[in-house]
Amino acid sequence: MNINFDTIFICLVIGLLFSGCETSTATTQETNETKIEQQNSLAVSNTTQPMKKQIEVDPTVSLERLMGKVNEKSSGDLVRVDKHLTTKEKLYVHKDCYEAFKKMHAAAKDAGVHFKIVSGFRSFKDQKSIWEAKWNGRRKVEGQDLSKTIPSPKERALKILEYSSMPGTSRHHWGTDIDLNNLENSYFESGRGLKEYEWLIANAPSFGFCQTYTSKVNSDRTGYEEEKWHWSYLPIAKHWTEQYDLRIDDSEISGFDGAASAVDIQIKEKYILGIHQSCL
Repeated sequence: MNINFDTIFICLVIGLLFSGCETSTATTQETNETKIEQQNSLAVSNTTQPMKKQIEVDPTVSLERLMGKVNEKSSGDLVRVDKHLTTKEKLYVHKDCYEAFKKMHAAAKDAGVHFKIVSGFRSFKDQKSIWEAKWNGRRKVEGQDLSKTIPSPKERALKILEYSSMPGTSRHHWGTDIDLNNLENSYFESGRGLKEYEWLIANAPSFGFCQTYTSKVNSDRTGYEEEKWHWSYLPIAKHWTEQYDLRIDDSEISGFDGAASAVDIQIKEKYILGIHQSCL
């Protein structure tokens, strides 16, 4: 039998070419299908992403209420704290905050921990008195008469702002924020105070409370220094924080000595919104 090797060679080459084309086509098709699947998956992922919450003006919360330009009688939502639950003769907080606090107080008492509210609602007028006493030197700050030791308005304001709010910007205006037991961080670092603080960290969130001013060490949080005693009732305060951010500008912070520095300091961004992320 005569074998034509040229013919066989040609056939082999043609076979290899067709095989390569089929493999290349299959590979290309698989690659395209993978890309389509990835694109579809990404599209589904994008469409299922939660939309950013649209904040709208709440007409039930007035600008006067947000800025503390009310009193315990005109606010419509403040109640007086029972004497056995506070260190003050008369102290008021938001009614919803108070109900939550009473439940938290009872739970803590069962665990051998006792809480009293040392500060609650403060009006614009109250905060103005505190601020201007420090601003004008009638009340010393760390032993200093700031009106003499810090002549720069901005620097003096920043010093006071370490622990005290400008009138019109304090969360205490809302009655949703309470100070508990002591106003020194050192108290909560050992002994009975440490036990109280550890109980709050573990349990307060389940009652709706959040520590707004946490440590700024290894943190990008701005604003006030750490306050282990300051706890905010989020079911109300979170909404009011959003309303404040939406409706009030730094230029509207006025009516007290040193108010002009509010814009330069960016008081809303750095202080009102300068709280722990879990409280926003």
